[in-house]
Formats: sequence, structure tokens, C-alpha cells
Amino acid sequence: MAEHRRASMIGRLFQDPVKGTAPDMTIEENLALAYNRKSKNGLRIGVHRKDVQIFREKIAQLNMGLENRMKTKVGLLSGGQRQALSLLMATISTPRLLLLDEHTAALDPASAEKIMLITKNIVSQESITTMMITHNIQSALKTGSRTIMLDRGKIILDISGQERADMTVPRLMELFSQQSKNTLDNDRMLFVNN
Repeated sequence: MAEHRRASMIGRLFQDPVKGTAPDMTIEENLALAYNRKSKNGLRIGVHRKDVQIFREKIAQLNMGLENRMKTKVGLLSGGQRQALSLLMATISTPRLLLLDEHTAALDPASAEKIMLITKNIVSQESITTMMITHNIQSALKTGSRTIMLDRGKIILDISGQERADMTVPRLMELFSQQSKNTLDNDRMLFVNN
């Protein structure tokens, strides 16, 4: 399969908001870069006029006022704004799979909550299968339709359906301790939305 076809199937978002954007490029240039990933021409630089309105409409849905700052260099944005832009860039071509690697961990609590809400909205509206790695147990239980817990690279717990809907953080921690013979301090959680 051609690289540009694979690239259009997978979106990813890192923990560090700086990693998902080009700081010396404008918001619209970053969006154009992401939008053009799906084409054979790849990462060509340039913003097409016909795409600017699409970018403005999509970024307006973030409710962060960025639609009026399309010519602003991304390096001037806050961490939360950059992460929201990175999320939009990762999903602008509606990938089949979205990988979220602790994408709210580096943000303040208010920004993290806003990014989670934006994430849920985009994933739901675009019907994107999503894998989110997180240390935040409560967030993992509130988000998605399936929770998988790993210990040293092995799946020790996989819950979905009514069992997951009824799950509480204390009960999940108890199950983790029983299955792994460890405490939950340093393990990762994964939610799958499919």
C-alpha cells in the first residue's frame, strides 16, 4: 500500500502539544500540511484558497476563537490551543484509526477537560475508531466503549458493555491488583472506541 494511503488511515496525537505542530508555520499552513497528507503530492507547502474556508469552519468548531487567527504562527498558541489544533490536524482527513498517547497529560486541568470534550465530539461525529493511552483511570472509564489494562506489556483486564458501564475506579483498581499482583501506580490504560 502506498505511504500516502497508509498516512490517511491513521491519525495520532502525542502527549506534548509541541510535537504535533510546526511552530514557525501559521495555523492555516499547519492545517494545509495535515490536509495534504492524504494526497499523492504529500507534504507540499502551500495553502489553497478553496481549503481556507474548510479550515476556518473546522477550527471554529473547537470554540477557541482560532478561526480569527488563521495567520498566527502556531508557536504563539497556548498548550491547550496547540493540542486542539493537533487533534484537528490528526482528524482533518477522517482517519480510520486515531491514536492518542496521553494527549491531555501535559495540560492544565481546565485545558485537559476541554481537549477531552473536543476529542469525544470529533470521534463521535466522524465515527473514528480510537485508542487512547492514559494514566487517568476516571477518564478511561468515562471515555469510549472498552477499557483494556496492561501490566508489563500483557493484557490483564479487558472490559466492555454493562460490566464497564457499572465499573468504578476503586473496583477497577482492586481488579488490577488481583490480576497483576501489583498496585496501579505506573500502569497504562487503554480505551478503545469502535
